[in-house]
Amino acid sequence: MTQKTVLIAPDKFKGTLTALEAAAAMQAAVHRIWPTASIIRLGLADGGDGTCTAALAAGGTEHSTTVTGPLGRPVPAAWVRLGETAVLEMANASGLRHVEPTPENALRASTFGTGELIRAALDDGATRIVIGLGGSATTDGGAGAVQALGVKILDANHNPIPEGGAGLGTARSIDLTGMDPRLSQMEIVMACDVTNPLCGPNGAAHVYAAQKGANPGARIALDAALAYWAHLLRSISGVDVSKLPRAGAAGGFPAAFMALTNATMQPGADLVFDLINVDEALAAADLVLTGEGSLDDQSIQGKAPIALAQRARTSGIDAIAIAGKLELDQATLAPHGIVVAESAAQHAPSLQDAMRNPRHYLEKATESALHQYERIRQ
Repeated sequence: MTQKTVLIAPDKFKGTLTALEAAAAMQAAVHRIWPTASIIRLGLADGGDGTCTAALAAGGTEHSTTVTGPLGRPVPAAWVRLGETAVLEMANASGLRHVEPTPENALRASTFGTGELIRAALDDGATRIVIGLGGSATTDGGAGAVQALGVKILDANHNPIPEGGAGLGTARSIDLTGMDPRLSQMEIVMACDVTNPLCGPNGAAHVYAAQKGANPGARIALDAALAYWAHLLRSISGVDVSKLPRAGAAGGFPAAFMALTNATMQPGADLVFDLINVDEALAAADLVLTGEGSLDDQSIQGKAPIALAQRARTSGIDAIAIAGKLELDQATLAPHGIVVAESAAQHAPSLQDAMRNPRHYLEKATESALHQYERIRQ
């Protein structure tokens, strides 16, 4: 085993370690057990928080652009250039981290800053833009973002509508004459793991706006505004975004782009894997070591570590998973390609100690998992 190549590729351990910090801890443990093992190290993400970090670890260059936050205040927003691709996270520009979740803010929050990030990427010469959609504070159907890119959304008096989802109800026309022409010449791909429609009982407002502060009245108002926005978009583009799966992701952000540009959507983990060349890394690996903060029922619904283990299994490669907290048993994990799973928390005397010293206990859990692996593969 000492001459083997190990692909170390965890997702973040939320609240304690970034994906790259977790990978460094795992690597230290691998080299204590197998000192001469070759290491390939990547950071995973499933298209939300951490997507930029994964692109940076894959050789990207970090940029920062000051944009308009969801409530109009300037915020610095990081993004990454990886070759001809710009990698953006909606949360960095229009995220819930920038606002207090109240009904008023849920109605007012705008994606204008995400549009400014797209414009910054265009100005930098990117020919492809990847957007991670998780963590938004907004429910404006992407209207703010396309406004930042030159689209005019006007009320009955031909004035710009108020920002935010609530403002959509006052819109009467869409003017595309000033839309940035570069949008028609480039590829825009949005990472998304939900299938919710734009509006209705399973739509953006009723399913996701509560976590952004919207009370029942605000959710009803936002849903009606999104339905009307879909009508306006259809009138100018011929695309009925109200019928499109995934259009309700991130407060309906995809709706404007799917109607007005050639943007597409892709499952988050698959998109990130392609971005950071996971298949190339797997081709060189003999073993995969992955993990995340919690391995639970959500993990097997398309989260990055399980998706990686499944790809590894298809290639005939074993996968080991380390979690901060492990809620799935081996019988559940085995069909997904994981041959050994270990919890870092079980090595700590208390949860509080595990949270205070995450790297130490992650290393211990990794060493324990590698010893288990040696026993079952003797």
